[in-house]
Amino acid sequence: MTANVPAFSPDTTHLPPDHPKVAFGRIGVLIVNLGTPEATDYWSMRAYLKEFLSDRRVIEVNRALWWFVLNAIILTKRPGPKGRDYASIWNHERNEGPLKTITRDQAEKLAAQLAGLDERIVVDFAMRYGKPPIAERLAALQAQGCERILLVPLYPQYSAATSATVCDKAFDALKAMRWQPTLRVAPPWHDDPVYIDALATSLERHLAALDFEPEVILASFHGVPKSYLLKGDPYHCQCAKTARLLRARLGFDDKRFRLTFQSRFGREEWLRPYTDETVKALAESGVKRLAVVNPGFVADCLETLEEIGVENREIFEHHGGEKFAAIPCLNADAEGIGVLAHVVERELKGWVG
Repeated sequence: MTANVPAFSPDTTHLPPDHPKVAFGRIGVLIVNLGTPEATDYWSMRAYLKEFLSDRRVIEVNRALWWFVLNAIILTKRPGPKGRDYASIWNHERNEGPLKTITRDQAEKLAAQLAGLDERIVVDFAMRYGKPPIAERLAALQAQGCERILLVPLYPQYSAATSATVCDKAFDALKAMRWQPTLRVAPPWHDDPVYIDALATSLERHLAALDFEPEVILASFHGVPKSYLLKGDPYHCQCAKTARLLRARLGFDDKRFRLTFQSRFGREEWLRPYTDETVKALAESGVKRLAVVNPGFVADCLETLEEIGVENREIFEHHGGEKFAAIPCLNADAEGIGVLAHVVERELKGWVG
């Protein structure tokens, strides 16, 4: 699972002849994304949804009430439809979700880009929900001699429901270790100039390849309940700053380039404006050409490929729109790997170089 482990032999001349063999001297980088089900069938989807929706960082409601809703309703009704959604974007060649394919590719290309920085660096990847689990990959890095590990939650904008829960799981794993590696956590990079420039460069390249010029571009971020913002979560503010900086970098005004939030469910109010409602309203107002970009996702997944690329396309066309483009995420393209390498090199200072 570990990406392109470089050759490295630590100096053991100072150890006594009878010293037990132990790996040491390496520096690990563990990139962590949300996760994906292992298959699209009912029981695989149910297992994935149960792990995800049982996380108290993700669902902050009365636990007894949520236990009933989750087990009696959601885990009975949602696995089937969600499995069909995943099947429409599934990587059948590798029999896995595209998020896992892309994250593995990111780890391998990141390892190659960091190879010249320090021969001690080992890059690996994990998923917060599903496989490979964080605890397993932390243990694997430690077994290879990584005494220091940089944890990189793959979320440019911080939220307790994303970045924090990655840290929770990592710290839980460390609590079970006798010899804990030293752990650093990369902070969010929502306003990093390298990230903003990469988004702009990628967007400009994809727009230039279209056979039409969008009248409006939506920057659609994954939503969270509004109550999380009111409790002090900085996610909304960081999404707004990313959108503002990207808009300025592209030279667009706030009518041409707009911020929206997607993927809500349940009856609670979520961050507004909602992407699907905005797409519908734009089409009904006479906008014929629309593009949607997802700056908060580092890799294409169900929410970008199916929710934006299929569902919102249908909404737009059904209400009078004619041309629709779902812009790919940074993924493992040069711009995307450049951002990850920049973040990692920045956070490894003092450990390397």
